Amino acid sequence: MNITDVKVFLRESNQLKAFVNIVIDDAFIIRNIKVIEGDNGLFVAMPSRRVSSGEYRDIAHPINTETRNMIEGVIIEKYKEVLQEALLSATEGSEKKVEKPVEKPVEKPVEEPEEIPVEKPVEEPAAD
Repeated sequence: MNITDVKVFLRESNQLKAFVNIVIDDAFIIRNIKVIEGDNGLFVAMPSRRVSSGEYRDIAHPINTETRNMIEGVIIEKYKEVLQEALLSATEGSEKKVEKPVEKPVEKPVEEPEEIPVEKPVEEPAAD
């Protein structure tokens, strides 16, 4: 059995870190596998549903330890890779980009307005 594709969908949550879909032998897909941060580090939880008694039962799961360890190892490795890429792209996006400086417009000197001659009112001769 080979895992031929792994897709990781990151989540911003305290414990739930990602949902993962895996493809086995290019023929069988398992969706909604969870990557969870537990007290002892990351672990993988297989897709499950709630039954009438209120407990959760796995919909699909490995039936031996060797297969579980192999699936968990591939998923955790891919999760860390995707997380690292996301952190790098976030860091690159937050760096200040150097742009071409904007040229300061050249200010034209303020020209003094032309002096407009003001005509003085003509004084009328006083009547004697």
